[in-house]
Amino acid sequence: MKFLLNILFTGNKLIILIQQKLSPKQFVIFGAILIGLTAGLAAVLLKLFVHWLLGSIGIGSSNNQFIVAAFPVIGITLCALFIHYLNGNKLGKGLANIIYAIAKKSSILPKDQTYSHVITSGLTVGFGGSGGLESPIVTTGSAIGSNFGRTYKLTYKERTLLLACGAAAGIAGAFNTPIAGVLFALEVLLVEANISAFIPILIASASGALCSKIILQEELLFQFKLQEAFNYYNVPFYILLGGLTGIVSYYYSRVFMATEDYFKKFKDNAFLRIAFGGIGLYVLILLVPPLFGEGYNSIKFLSNINTDAVFNRSVLYFGIMSKPLIYLSLIVVILLKPVASAFTVGSGGNSGNFAPSLFTGAFVGFLFSSVITDLGFKLPVSNFTIVAMAGVLSGIFHAPLTGIFIIAEITGGYELIIPLMIVSALSYAVSKYFMPLNIDMLKLSRKEKIIVTNTDSYLLSNIEISKLVEHDFSQIPIDVKLRKLVELISTSKRNIFPVIDKKGRLKGLITIDDIRDIMFKQELYDTITVKELMQAPTNIITDKDDITTAMKRFDESHLWNIPVVFHGKYEGFISKSSILEKYREVLIQSSIE
Repeated sequence: MKFLLNILFTGNKLIILIQQKLSPKQFVIFGAILIGLTAGLAAVLLKLFVHWLLGSIGIGSSNNQFIVAAFPVIGITLCALFIHYLNGNKLGKGLANIIYAIAKKSSILPKDQTYSHVITSGLTVGFGGSGGLESPIVTTGSAIGSNFGRTYKLTYKERTLLLACGAAAGIAGAFNTPIAGVLFALEVLLVEANISAFIPILIASASGALCSKIILQEELLFQFKLQEAFNYYNVPFYILLGGLTGIVSYYYSRVFMATEDYFKKFKDNAFLRIAFGGIGLYVLILLVPPLFGEGYNSIKFLSNINTDAVFNRSVLYFGIMSKPLIYLSLIVVILLKPVASAFTVGSGGNSGNFAPSLFTGAFVGFLFSSVITDLGFKLPVSNFTIVAMAGVLSGIFHAPLTGIFIIAEITGGYELIIPLMIVSALSYAVSKYFMPLNIDMLKLSRKEKIIVTNTDSYLLSNIEISKLVEHDFSQIPIDVKLRKLVELISTSKRNIFPVIDKKGRLKGLITIDDIRDIMFKQELYDTITVKELMQAPTNIITDKDDITTAMKRFDESHLWNIPVVFHGKYEGFISKSSILEKYREVLIQSSIE
């Protein structure tokens, strides 16, 4: 251990010396190389660890499906124990964790995430949990990039860029797809980027792919060889496939979120959560073996039109399957995959939706092309199986470019680039029509009130309503007379007066313009009450509103001050000018950093 610490200390001193010799831009590129190699190596090690575990399960179980189906429960339990006892229940799961860090935490991810996701996802998927490794790999790479930037005191923009470099390298290392790694970082994490951001991300992604290329054996890489060339006569069917994958993407997203949300009722009882999810996952995998693990072997079987190899471990398998039974089995897998993935995550495991999206797409493409072929239209089943993977990935993640190029790269060429573009674009359009935000963004918009559509929205997300409330508006009790109100006006610097009842609730508003005509009629001072003069507030801002909602209220009402009510009680006012001023400060700070 002492030897290792000495190496780390020496390496840190060397990097500091290099930082002093290089310009900021040059040091970012240098950092991108280190981050790319480190994240790529992490991806490779995770792949090897999972491959070793899955191989051990096959040997230890003699491929008995009753035993095999129990292993995911073991993996989820070990993962949950690690998170609870060694991680303090603070493991941020999913891409939403990264987006939140960019928007709300100055692109700072906890140091433990540089290794905790490797361990937990390795245990989850390595024991057969129905999920993917790519999202945990992306989080690991992002954490490596974030903490590099934090250690060497880089600015927010530089730290965010290196975070994206780590994510790109993670994807590139997992699939040996450097271009897809770059596009994933730009499409999913960096909502806007200038050309200068491309160079470090390209370098990091290439470095991550290099690790994969050198270390991983061919059988561990997710690769295909095309069996048939693209035929433009099949374009109408690719168009239909694009619409179908879009609908399936929407179905997957909704079912996954609904199933995962169901586990919230067990949030205070980890044992029940693991028991419920584990038993459910055991039954699913027992009856439907393709739901075991990442499912990449099943995809390869389908691409080679070998359905018997996909389903032969099911306890319901009794020999050669008829076509209707095969089609029914394919439909069942497509419908149950989001449930199995949500069971894996909801019960305490750690995995992502990247591999499940490719898996679901392969089954959709195989089913679609097989049925069309049986109807008399000869289609290249293998090509449709591969292209549909890009379609479902594009629809679930709202990342069509990533879907296009990850399939183009794993097939070793651009023979299918036209159908990939057609299917991915249509799937994205259909999915986005029904569900404007993808799974991770929807989670953030619901829970954290973060807007993730462009740079301005990121900056607005950093503005908290509670910190903009102005409390220097003089309050007036609802039961007092005009005389008291006039006295209050004479000492107040504001021209709006909130009317409050005895419980602190906002009952109305009075402006000087409202009482200008009677303000100097002293004979009315003791006869008219505030209650008679006030007007009910037409617009209020509550604790459930975010900054975007507040700005929308200002634009629609043409007001400059709107009262704020938190938990039913009056808090103060927010002014449009204070929001604009705060936004200007954030914008300036962002440009400085």
